[in-house]
Amino acid sequence: MSVEAIHFEHVVMNFGKVQALNDISLQIGQGQVVGLLGHNGAGKTTSIKIILGILRPTFGTVRVFGYDPANDVKMAALRKQMGYLPENLSFYPQLSGRETLQYFARLKGAGRQEQEQLLDEVGLLHAADRRVKTYSKGMRQRLGLAQAMLNQPKLLILDEPTVGLDPVATRDLYDKIERLKQQGTTIILCSHVLSGIEEHLDRALILSAGKILAQGSIDELRNQAQLPMTIHVRGKISNQDWLDKLSSQGVSTQRINSHQYILSAAVDRKLSLLQALAVENEIEDIEINLPTLESIYIHYNTQSLAGSDEPCKQGGNAR
Repeated sequence: MSVEAIHFEHVVMNFGKVQALNDISLQIGQGQVVGLLGHNGAGKTTSIKIILGILRPTFGTVRVFGYDPANDVKMAALRKQMGYLPENLSFYPQLSGRETLQYFARLKGAGRQEQEQLLDEVGLLHAADRRVKTYSKGMRQRLGLAQAMLNQPKLLILDEPTVGLDPVATRDLYDKIERLKQQGTTIILCSHVLSGIEEHLDRALILSAGKILAQGSIDELRNQAQLPMTIHVRGKISNQDWLDKLSSQGVSTQRINSHQYILSAAVDRKLSLLQALAVENEIEDIEINLPTLESIYIHYNTQSLAGSDEPCKQGGNAR
């Protein structure tokens, strides 16, 4: 059985009277892509710093590939196989892009060939000898991605990785993430652009005020949140009995105009609804919209802010 990449058990982190993390327990398996989601101040950055060994928790147990990240001599070698892209990048402005990457490569023990390959992959090879102070925000972001991916990391933590990237660079980034995942890299993504990362995540953890509101795969989170799916139906339907029949079965129906309708129902009704709609010959098109990661995120945060007495269920461990 492989060692878990990251293990938190009842982790508490206090900064004086401020509690940044409150009884956090999670497990992330090797080779998974996990979204660490939450508003500013939710505890994401504190969690990352604990994983990197920069902070030591006030209480609880933390293990990264089986080692205490803040107190194990073996972590020095392991850190060379960890990549981190912080939200706020800062480089020496007088160094060139190539010199900057060479500096980080020496720290990690990465070779020259890999440096050149990464500069090419992030689209900076043509500007590698220009000083970083002449780089645009997007170019600095791509240089930050290159340094984070040095030395084929076992663990890669990316905080808002698409900031400043154009659509093509964003697509290339997620292609690279998929390749690293296939090679066994564990990847933690922090992003406020939830629509962009949803299809790439194996699991998601939603944090608020230092607590885990929910965790699990997207399907598990949908089931836990019990948010309805919506089905857009188009067609000039002369027989309206099907709407009444669906309404009697607990399906919310809304007529937009003479040929457009919106149905709302539990996700587990998807197949039965499709079967019911398939027999209506006058229906021209059907579009199914499942609850998105963004809607799930808003649901849990709204529930948390409302101070609901009903506890949020946690969908298993983030393995």
